Amino acid sequence: MQGQTNIHTSINIRMYAPGAVLALCLPCFLSGNAFGYEYGEDYSDSYYNEISNGERLQTGATQIPCPPQDLSRWDKLFIMLEDSQMKQDMLLHQNEDMVKAETDSIWKELHKLNNNKACIQASENTCKCISEQMNRNLNQAMEQLREAADNYQAQNNETLQQLIQFSRNQATHLTKLESSSLLGADLGQVAMKSFSAYPKEQEASNADGGKLERALMATVADLQRVHAQLALFQRATAHRFLPSGCEMALLFPMRSKHIFAEVTPSTSMSLQSFTICLWAKVTQSLNKTVLLSYGTKKNPQELQLLLARHSVLLTVGGETHLVEAHSVVTDGQWGHVCAAWSSEQGLAALWVNGENVARVPGVAEGHVLPGNGFILLGQERSRSGVYRDLDSSVAFTGKMTGVNMWDHVLDAGRIKEYANQHGSCDSRGNVIGWGVSEIIPHGGSQYIN
Repeated sequence: MQGQTNIHTSINIRMYAPGAVLALCLPCFLSGNAFGYEYGEDYSDSYYNEISNGERLQTGATQIPCPPQDLSRWDKLFIMLEDSQMKQDMLLHQNEDMVKAETDSIWKELHKLNNNKACIQASENTCKCISEQMNRNLNQAMEQLREAADNYQAQNNETLQQLIQFSRNQATHLTKLESSSLLGADLGQVAMKSFSAYPKEQEASNADGGKLERALMATVADLQRVHAQLALFQRATAHRFLPSGCEMALLFPMRSKHIFAEVTPSTSMSLQSFTICLWAKVTQSLNKTVLLSYGTKKNPQELQLLLARHSVLLTVGGETHLVEAHSVVTDGQWGHVCAAWSSEQGLAALWVNGENVARVPGVAEGHVLPGNGFILLGQERSRSGVYRDLDSSVAFTGKMTGVNMWDHVLDAGRIKEYANQHGSCDSRGNVIGWGVSEIIPHGGSQYIN
């Protein structure tokens, strides 16, 4: 503010100084005498100057209205004013330069501070992101650990339940074997001793995980010993028992044209597809041994399921249309045999013990089984239709159970399920149902259990 006041004062002085000088010098110019010169002589007598005798020339100092000394002071004043103005201008420029330098310094400091804040903010954001990512990874790891622990616990529980169920099944089976023979009774006692100790081990396992593992290992070892003993016993007594779940079977005690069984189907045999499944234990298989046959007056061999030594054959619409599987049957052992056929594309398949052993297309494609025929087990219909003309060389000898027939092709999963010896006779076909459809033994064939 002080500098601004001095500037305005200097400007005012410079503006009004010429006017003041003009006011002071104007009377001098008007009187005709400026800077000490006199222009008032009388030129009326211009030829000579007459000086009277005795008259003394009066001389004296001339009055100058604008003495030179005053003009010098004004000059000095103007010089001083100009010097003062120059000094003020220099001070102003210097102040402006200093202010500008200080402002630039402040702006640089502010810029540095802003840059540091940005770096700090970026660092904080980076640290925050890293922290969040670490938290997420930690949470994921904890979740995976919890899932793994749950899965491990579930697997342990499932294994324990399977062992318990298996032990119960073995105990039940051994109880049945105990009632059938002395060897079975001795084996049943061994098994019951092993299983009687199991609840105690299970109680101990609830208190200590290590004890549970040791109890499971001990139980597994006991079960393995029981299983080995049971396998030996089953091989020794296999000829006396049926597949599990089959309460009865047909016995064909010898090869004779008088020994067979006649089946009355539950529905018509006029079919475009079918599936036949049965359990058979052949005493001896020859070049042609009949398991099941269906014939009409026109074609006695319309449908046949046969054994030929160790092979299985299926014919549809005559012996020229057949599918065969070699080396799949063993004399003296139970075997599960299934045959499936569809008129569409003539696709025929054979299954033995749950495994697909043959699959052939183009077998009697487009053919339809005629109705009003006869179904025989262990024998085939003669061309004359008289029982006394049957052929003993094709007769079946052994045991047969679980005979079922469906009017469609079963899928592989169901066939494998029916081939399981545990509960395999629980399912029944809609054309022939074991234990439901009428099956009449003839000759020396009979039901056994």
